[in-house]
Amino acid sequence: MAFAMLVCPLPLAMFLTASVTAAAASAEAAGKLRLRYPKAPRSAQVDDYHGTKVADPFRPLEELDAPATRKWIAEEDRLTERFLSRVPERAQIRRRLGEAWDFDRVSPPVREGGRLFYTKTDGLSNQPRLYVVDGPGAPVRLLLDPNALSPDGTVAMGAWAVSRDGLKLAYSTTDGGSDWCEWHVRDAVSGQDLPDRIRWVKFSRVAWVPDGTGFYYSRYAEPPGGRERAAVNRNQKLYFHRTGTGQAEDRLVYERPDAPDLGFEPIVSEDGRYLVIHVWSGTDRRNRLYYQDLGTAGSRIVRLLDSFDALYEFLGNDGPVLFLRTDRGAPHGKIVSVDLGLAAREEPAVRTLVPESDLPIESASLVAGRLIVKVMRDATHRVRLFALDGSFEKEVELPGPGSLTGFAGHRSDRDAFYAFTSFTTPPEVFRYDFETGRSEPFHRPKVAFDGPRFETTQVFVPSRDGTKVPLFLVHRKGLVLDGSHPLLLYGYGGFNVALTPSFSVPNLVWVERGAVYAQACVRGGSEYGEEWHRAGMRERKQNAFDDFVAAAEWLVAKGYTSPGRLAVQGGSNGGLLAGAVVNQRPELFGAAVVSVGVLDMLRYHKFTIGWAWVPEYGSSDDPVEAKWLEAYSPLHNIRKGAAYPAVLVTTGDHDDRVVPGHSFKYAAALQEAQGGDAPILIRVDVRAGHGAGKPVTKQVDEAADVLTFLTEVLRKR
Repeated sequence: MAFAMLVCPLPLAMFLTASVTAAAASAEAAGKLRLRYPKAPRSAQVDDYHGTKVADPFRPLEELDAPATRKWIAEEDRLTERFLSRVPERAQIRRRLGEAWDFDRVSPPVREGGRLFYTKTDGLSNQPRLYVVDGPGAPVRLLLDPNALSPDGTVAMGAWAVSRDGLKLAYSTTDGGSDWCEWHVRDAVSGQDLPDRIRWVKFSRVAWVPDGTGFYYSRYAEPPGGRERAAVNRNQKLYFHRTGTGQAEDRLVYERPDAPDLGFEPIVSEDGRYLVIHVWSGTDRRNRLYYQDLGTAGSRIVRLLDSFDALYEFLGNDGPVLFLRTDRGAPHGKIVSVDLGLAAREEPAVRTLVPESDLPIESASLVAGRLIVKVMRDATHRVRLFALDGSFEKEVELPGPGSLTGFAGHRSDRDAFYAFTSFTTPPEVFRYDFETGRSEPFHRPKVAFDGPRFETTQVFVPSRDGTKVPLFLVHRKGLVLDGSHPLLLYGYGGFNVALTPSFSVPNLVWVERGAVYAQACVRGGSEYGEEWHRAGMRERKQNAFDDFVAAAEWLVAKGYTSPGRLAVQGGSNGGLLAGAVVNQRPELFGAAVVSVGVLDMLRYHKFTIGWAWVPEYGSSDDPVEAKWLEAYSPLHNIRKGAAYPAVLVTTGDHDDRVVPGHSFKYAAALQEAQGGDAPILIRVDVRAGHGAGKPVTKQVDEAADVLTFLTEVLRKR
């Protein structure tokens, strides 16, 4: 289970104080107005970190619903809106985003009980709808329309799972961008909901038993009233829910009161014999693997792999033989088998089927009696097929360098669906026939974008220590390298998340305007396996920042842009990345967009699921680790009087993953410290969270404001 995508925003009405004289208005029009920022609530809070005193003057902004915080938000809202409304290109940008976003997006279908299920977002509809095809030649039928759940589209369908017989749909809903979700059950034939309602679930899938009578899931205790957004999420428990019964009757399957940081992801093997439990602890890549033999009455849960020494991902089974993806002794990953019949010994017998190679394994599945292995080559995907004995069969021919999702299914299937995308190719869905080895189009969207006019290149930039960092560039063909182009550099660099090519309407509208988009695959991700990840985490986090700075310096040196026209952007852990490099090298950048960022590195672990990121970052509770964190924490490395580039901070008022207090305190501190003329603004989106489930209208509005901000602050003067 991953919480890595910590990655988004009430349009804050923002405030310019008092009247503006004619001289000031003229200065504002020239982009030189020194903004007068709202007064943020303050306190005399000072914390002691192992003998080091650290002031936290904007601590009151952690109280999200306090009157003083709400007043400050409203004033910042007015200020930001005032700034953006004076940019002449704003309406044009918003209109073009709407045109380019108006295309159909389809997910790779899954097959259950002879039926195909998939989601489709129709043009500018706020949420994807779930459709079903009842059999070959049957018409497409609408099964669930989340757009009908709320007038503004802020109630979204989250995860969903269909029973093996294709007769029941379990689906979750989220409200206002929160990670909290409710699970419901719908009859897949009649389209009517059953009375089932499962609450207080976060970070859990459901796993149906083969006969469709119920499913396994994990949840937390109900938080105290009114504290849903702030409650710390610990002590997850695994339950079994029988359809048609109330949640109070759900059977507790497993809990660990002795280890409150453990979480449980249930999987039921395709043959229904085993309940496999992926036991996770925060965002640590390592996990434990337990199982229960459902075919034996009274069987207990067996702690099969309990050393917490590596990643173990269950792919499927052949009777008592389990197939797993692991990185034990193999930083790039490998596929192994474990025979439960031989597992009574203290150390289970593990047999390697697909050995580690020079290409890291990102994911794998067992479909059509084969092992489907997705690997990465320089941050692009390849798919390789292996027999269950590990012998190589073939590599799937893809449309080109890019990214793909899908290849889910069952052992008895003869085909599988996948989606392919690149920077200039919208997600296209294909059906792959394992017998013929051919891919046939299932859905190809039509986008109002002239892809052939643009090109994508990949270069490798030397970082401070000589490490070569992959950098993608997207721009119009024939770009003149004279340093004049506005350029947006994006990065993430954490939690073992790879940045591969992906289609983004805002990025394409950006390059249509003559700008450049760059994506740096800095250390901390998984582009080159677990070693690449570990090289950018904990005490080595500075490597990620150095990689990002090196990419920026290379772009300037090669003439793609100049410091005054160079912007950086990142969300969640990427917001930390952007905030840190702006602190360390403010003169190198003209702007930054810091979205839902982890910005207070000394207190991040005290909120909601923040404790789960300690394996990635370290904790200020430890005296050694506190020094790592304080050295780069964006909030704590702002220098009063320094000339910072223009910064737009974005967050959502319902973000209960990276709580908005991070962004509030960071924006207030940066506004107070700013010694230059560049604006420091914050945009807070109402009824929005970390990004998942955000309605399309909100996505378009936010993208329009970000591109408007960048257009203005990177403008040639």
